[in-house]
Amino acid sequence: MSVLICGSIAFDNIMVFPGRFKEHILPEQIHILNVAFLVPEMRREFGGCAGNIAYNLKMLAAQPGDEPIIMATVGEDSASYLERLKRLELDAAHVTLIPGSFTAQAFITTDLDDNQITAFHPGAMDSSHVNHVGDARDVKLGIVAPDGRAGMFQHAREFAAAGIPFVFDPGQGLPMFNGAELLEFIEMAEYAAFNDYEAKLVQEKTGESIETLASRVKGLVVTRGAEGSFIYAGGQRHDIPSVKAESIVDPTGCGDAYRAGLLYGIANGLDWQQTGRLASIMGSMKIARRGAQNHRMTRDEIGATYRQHFGAALW
Repeated sequence: MSVLICGSIAFDNIMVFPGRFKEHILPEQIHILNVAFLVPEMRREFGGCAGNIAYNLKMLAAQPGDEPIIMATVGEDSASYLERLKRLELDAAHVTLIPGSFTAQAFITTDLDDNQITAFHPGAMDSSHVNHVGDARDVKLGIVAPDGRAGMFQHAREFAAAGIPFVFDPGQGLPMFNGAELLEFIEMAEYAAFNDYEAKLVQEKTGESIETLASRVKGLVVTRGAEGSFIYAGGQRHDIPSVKAESIVDPTGCGDAYRAGLLYGIANGLDWQQTGRLASIMGSMKIARRGAQNHRMTRDEIGATYRQHFGAALW
């Protein structure tokens, strides 16, 4: 029985401008903005929420059959990503190529003050509704992560209709939905996950407190970066500490790494403290490496890290 991950696959194109945007953008001329930045440093990373979550969940797999299944859409420029999935032995049987499109891509330019200008092209992601949850077999748990709007609705409804529990994780896709639509997702889901900013936005859009929203699901997670996380379940709030990283290099993909630990815990019947602590370890492991999919630990190393920080064995 596997975890089905519905979400985006994307390329992250990251460029570094060795200057400061504020020195080139004149506030009084913003209405006729026309600027160009020389970016001598550039790298391309593999990303997208589905790809990132699957990459992390694969590290936790104990045996064949535990591996995650990715359900996503890609464009005609996806050969290198598909080859990577094959090399990592990640199930890409439900990654669909959309002819005439690009794979979703973010173009991020960062200056010396860590300010960012980002452009995002959804490309093939907007066709995610061509995939159907029912096409995947032996699924015991799912997640609806950021993806095309129509696809997110469709996959949530298909999970619910099939009686497969899933995590609703709208992430950066949250602004696409109004309050009524967010409540519809939460009613269909058994679990929900937000970062602290998203949690505030969901409360504002729905008019409901986080405690009331939590009462609608079996578990609701709010991550808070270095301040740890909360898991609301069974009328209780479980406080989960953060795990100190060996170094803080790049937060990109930390939320997805956390989600992998969350999914593993739910799928394997861990209690909420164990689940949250494992999720924190996964996020901490990721932040110490640049890019969303360049960190690596074995299952044994993850278990040893858990024992080191929490004084108990996880497996």
